[in-house]
Amino acid sequence: MEKVHETNFIREIIDEHLKTDRFGGRVHTRFPPEPNGYLHIGHAKAICISFGIAKDYNGLCNLRMDDTNPEKEEQEYVDSIIEDVRWLGFDWEDRIFYASDYFEKIYEYAVELIRKGKAYVCDLDGDQVREYRGTLTRAGKNSPHRDRSVEENLDLFKRMRNGEFPDASHTLRAKIDMASPHIIMRDPVLYRIKREHHHRTLDKWCIYPMYDFAHCISDSIEGITHSICTLEFENNRPLYDWILDALGAYHPQQIEFARLNLSHTVLSKRKLLQLVQEKLVEGWDDPRMPTLSGFRRRGYTPSAIRNFCDEIGVSKMDSIIEIAVLENSIREELNKKAPRAMAVLRPLKVVITNYPEGKAEELDAINNPEDPSAGTRKVPFGRELYIEREDFKEVPPPKFYRLSPGREVRLRYAYFVKCTEIVKDPKTGEVTEVRCVYDPATRGGDSPDGRKVKATLHWVSAAHAHNAEVRLYDLLFSKRDPDEAPEGLDFRANINLKSLEVLGDCKLEPLLSNVPAGSRYQFERLGYFYLDPVSLKAGKRVFNRIVTLKDEWARLASKEALKKT
Repeated sequence: MEKVHETNFIREIIDEHLKTDRFGGRVHTRFPPEPNGYLHIGHAKAICISFGIAKDYNGLCNLRMDDTNPEKEEQEYVDSIIEDVRWLGFDWEDRIFYASDYFEKIYEYAVELIRKGKAYVCDLDGDQVREYRGTLTRAGKNSPHRDRSVEENLDLFKRMRNGEFPDASHTLRAKIDMASPHIIMRDPVLYRIKREHHHRTLDKWCIYPMYDFAHCISDSIEGITHSICTLEFENNRPLYDWILDALGAYHPQQIEFARLNLSHTVLSKRKLLQLVQEKLVEGWDDPRMPTLSGFRRRGYTPSAIRNFCDEIGVSKMDSIIEIAVLENSIREELNKKAPRAMAVLRPLKVVITNYPEGKAEELDAINNPEDPSAGTRKVPFGRELYIEREDFKEVPPPKFYRLSPGREVRLRYAYFVKCTEIVKDPKTGEVTEVRCVYDPATRGGDSPDGRKVKATLHWVSAAHAHNAEVRLYDLLFSKRDPDEAPEGLDFRANINLKSLEVLGDCKLEPLLSNVPAGSRYQFERLGYFYLDPVSLKAGKRVFNRIVTLKDEWARLASKEALKKT
């Protein structure tokens, strides 16, 4: 059944435009990332809005790289953006464009503004431009070069293009109003000199248009009807409109929405790049990163991210979405779809002393209780098993109902077992082996005499166990707002030092030894896990924890709040 999208202010604007035939009944959006980093979860919201609206209105959506700053842009980022948008489930067909496609046309538009007396070449340096601009309470003052003649400006701008001047020595500025209440309208820079190698145009250009100038012109050239962007560009809209009106060009409607802010996360590309460059993470696709490639490698599905974006909706008000909302989106999906398996991450050996030596049997296990059609599988059982080390306590604390001396528990799908003896390391005193007896009458996990136990444990047969590495990923930042750091420090002070735990001697049921890369399973009682294709390609079988079975961070936060009260 097709999902019905709730209306929002963007859709209301589009509905009104369709009613008044403003754009001839067309809906044509675009997603315009700057290829200066990998896309993150905030971009996913923008992608879902622009591509989703185009789809719902039977319109079109372009993918366009706003590659106007070659100093920070790379082909690697272009390739990753293409991969991420496609992975998320959207298709631009043959409509992939680049701002650099339009450099010649944008230059011609700049010349047209000069001819109309609406742009001039300025010799002030960056600090002087800022000084002349004024403040929110004080009007700016005109550049001493503002009144150059059209002919002189045309000549200087041509010489800028020809490379006759040093970098940053001249700029082309719009001639608007240095007393405007909108500071961005105080003669903004349209072009600057920057000798940087461009990944597409190579060294053809030594001047590059500013984002604000190139962006609206690119929208106009492509016939975009609704230029949907985040709220931070609301202050730029007067300039967007002024440029297109001054040129007499086709004019899309810019619409702004609140960007995604996620708790325990930074979504600044500058900060994410810092994490990568300083090797605080393993790369852009580190499963702790909020990048789409990071979520993909962790095991998130595109549908879970799309559902998350639908759930949080669209508004004009900034807010912080709790990370638990995102985690719940993948948890709910995998609870319904992911097959179950048993894995022991921190193994403790159990020997069932009254189980016949050399005997092995196969027990029936349910693949997914949420999906009866998933059926059952056979799980091998034998005399020696592994259980989780935390499922045994020699001296159990209050309300600990799992295995301890003299206590009986249920082994999932198997038998009741009772601890009769423990073996310790003589040097450390650590328990190395637990010896138990089993009740053969309880096969399948129930007692014919109605005997009850308070705990059911997962386990893996030692003789059939598959060894694998498991990586337990958690939140990269321990604080809800990572930017809240002690004086003199920054967001890096809040990195969660326990965000990754690597377990190298895990015991998995044999089923998991042959599953293909990208498989997702619920490890019973432990969480949802993903066989990492990147590690497998490098010759190593690694299961990444996607998410826990429950929202552990909310539980811990509640516990901390109780302590404070």
